Amino acid sequence: MVEQTIKQLFHQEFSKMVAVISRLYGLSNIQIAEDVVSETFLQAAETWGIEGVPKNPTGWLYVVAKNKALYHFRRKKIFDHKVSPELTIRREQDRRMPEPDFSLRNIKDSQLQMLFAVCHPAIASEAQIGLALRILCGFGIDEIAEAFLSNKETINKRLYRARKKLRSENITMELPPDNKITDRLDNVLHIIYLLFNEGYYSKTQNQILQKDLCLEAMRLGLLLTEHEKTDKPKTNALVALMCFHASRFDARQNTDPEVSEIILYDQQNEELWDTALIKQGMHFLERSARGKEISSYHLEARIAYWHCIKEDTKEKWEEILQLYDQLVKINYSPSIALNRVYALYNVKGAKAAIAEAEKLSFEENHFYFVLLGELYRKKDSQKAKKYFRKAYSLAKTKPEKQEIQKKIKTLEPNT
Repeated sequence: MVEQTIKQLFHQEFSKMVAVISRLYGLSNIQIAEDVVSETFLQAAETWGIEGVPKNPTGWLYVVAKNKALYHFRRKKIFDHKVSPELTIRREQDRRMPEPDFSLRNIKDSQLQMLFAVCHPAIASEAQIGLALRILCGFGIDEIAEAFLSNKETINKRLYRARKKLRSENITMELPPDNKITDRLDNVLHIIYLLFNEGYYSKTQNQILQKDLCLEAMRLGLLLTEHEKTDKPKTNALVALMCFHASRFDARQNTDPEVSEIILYDQQNEELWDTALIKQGMHFLERSARGKEISSYHLEARIAYWHCIKEDTKEKWEEILQLYDQLVKINYSPSIALNRVYALYNVKGAKAAIAEAEKLSFEENHFYFVLLGELYRKKDSQKAKKYFRKAYSLAKTKPEKQEIQKKIKTLEPNT
C-alpha cells in the first residue's frame, strides 16, 4: 500500500518539485534539485513505512522538500556563491533565504518554464527526451532505460551530458521572448510528439510503462494549452492527435500481460475505444481550427480522427488520401509515404497502390515489405509470401515478427 502510494506520487509530484526548486535556485543546480526531491521520497518511504501514509501526503512531501532545499543550500553556501549572483540580488546580512513556493500557480509556471529549458535546441534531441522523462515526467532511471531499450549507465551518461549543457549554455528557466517563442514552441511540440511516439510505438514489453509515456506526453501538451503564449492552433492539433491515438490504446494491447501481441486496427474491438478521449480530441481539433496555419499536426490529427470511425466508407478513405497527399509535401517520412500508399489502395485499388509502392523502394524497412505483401495478397500469393518473409527477416521485435508470421500462415495451403 505504502510502496504503491509513493510510486504514484513520485510520478505525479517529482517533476513539480524539481521544477519549483530549479526555478528558485537556478537551473545550474538542477542536479541538486533532483537529489533533494529524491531524498524527500526516500524519507517518505522510511517514515510512512513505520507511521503510515499521512492524511495529506502531497503536502507532507512539499514541506519536507522545502526544508531539505533550504538546509542544503544553506549548508553548501550555494545560495551566497552561486544563486545570488545569478539572480542579481543584493547580498544583505539579515536577508531571509527564499523558500520554494509549491502553490498550484507557481508549480504550473515552473513546469512550463522547465519544459522550454529542457527542450532548448542546444541540447541533442535524444537527450531532450531523456531529460523530459526524468525532469518533467518523474520517471526513474530504470524506467527510462527500459523505454529506450538501453541500460542505466548509458542513460545516466546521457542525462549527465544534458545537465552539463544546461550549465555551459547558461540556459535559464523562462519563457522565450515573443519574437522567439514560435520557433522554440516548434521544438517543444516536436519533443512531446516524439515522447508520445516512444510510448505508443514502444518496443518495450511493459504495457504500463508504454501507457504512462503517452499520458505524460498528453499532460505536457495540455500544460501548453493552458498558457496564452503557447496555446496555439498547432498545440491544440497535437493534443487532439494524441487524444485520438490514446483512445485506442487499450484496444491495441492484448489483455493477457503474458502475451506481447499487438492488435492491429482492423482487428480491434471498438467497444474498448475510449469515447471520452475521442470527444476530448474533437474538442481540441475544433480549437486547432483557429488561425490560418495548417501544420503536420493538423493533418495527422484529422487522419487520426477518421480512424476513430471504424466503418470503412469511400468518403473516409478519399479524405484520408487527400490528407496524406498534403502531409508528404510538408513533413515527408517513410512511414507517412507508406500510409499514403495504403490509403491509395483503399481508394483506387491494388494496381495503383503497387505502382506507387514500388517507386518507394525502402529496402531496409520491414513495414515496406509488409505493405507489399498485403497489396499482393489477392493478386499473387507467392509474391505476397516472399515479401512477408523479407519483412520478417527485417523486423526487430517479437510482436512484429509474430504478426508477420500470422500473415504468412494465412497464405499457406490448408491453414
